[in-house]
Amino acid sequence: MAEVMQISIVMPAFNAVKTIAESIESVQKQTYPYWELLVLDDASTDRTREVVDKMSASDSRIHLYTEDANHGVAFERNKGVHKARFDWIAFLDSDDCWTKDKLEKQVHQVQLNSVSNAPSLYYTGSAFMNASGQRLPYILHVPSRLTASDILKQNLISCSSALVRKELMIRHPMPISEKKPIHEDFATWIAILKEGDAVGIDEPLLIYRVSSNSKSGNKLKAATMHWNSMRMNEVSISASLYNMFFYIARGLRKYHSILKQ
Repeated sequence: MAEVMQISIVMPAFNAVKTIAESIESVQKQTYPYWELLVLDDASTDRTREVVDKMSASDSRIHLYTEDANHGVAFERNKGVHKARFDWIAFLDSDDCWTKDKLEKQVHQVQLNSVSNAPSLYYTGSAFMNASGQRLPYILHVPSRLTASDILKQNLISCSSALVRKELMIRHPMPISEKKPIHEDFATWIAILKEGDAVGIDEPLLIYRVSSNSKSGNKLKAATMHWNSMRMNEVSISASLYNMFFYIARGLRKYHSILKQ
């Protein structure tokens, strides 16, 4: 009998009392039952810990880890990876949700690729909801495969959709940059894709929450973070400039589609 694929879900949280219960419930509703959920509370000052404590008391698969000082989302994700018991890591932010079949469909995709040199990074399409949880009509479609050159033009791997082998995350942890702002997950996907393609499911298995802040969006800051993430991975200046043209054009089209709904 084939060994059951078990998944460690890493959820960083900071002052997430308004959304974290819904996010955790979307994990508990998964049709695929072989998981553990690691909630990394990054020194919240609201009732986030209290909510998670209550939910973990009735579900032994939920584990809460707390900090006395705030360290940031990349630190907490890396901490969760190291504490994970299982060989596969899924990430879910504390304000996002999954459809109930998200893990089941990704596990099936992994099994279809169970050959030597099989991909070790998987992702899905995304639906969107507003801050109050109302679904938006826009769907982010994704290709069935992504290469390193593809992702430099547009990061189509939403962190909350990713399923990745733990050993890859150990070798390519999310970088923490104090000098230049970066997209930590994007920088990691670039590094991982240098070793092989990623596999996608073009279905909105992630429901991404668009906050009021992200709606207004500091586009210049986001573009700067995209640039810094490429340069951190030693993408040449000429190649970075080339890819930024696609990033800006596709990013504007994406957010225009979301915000006009």
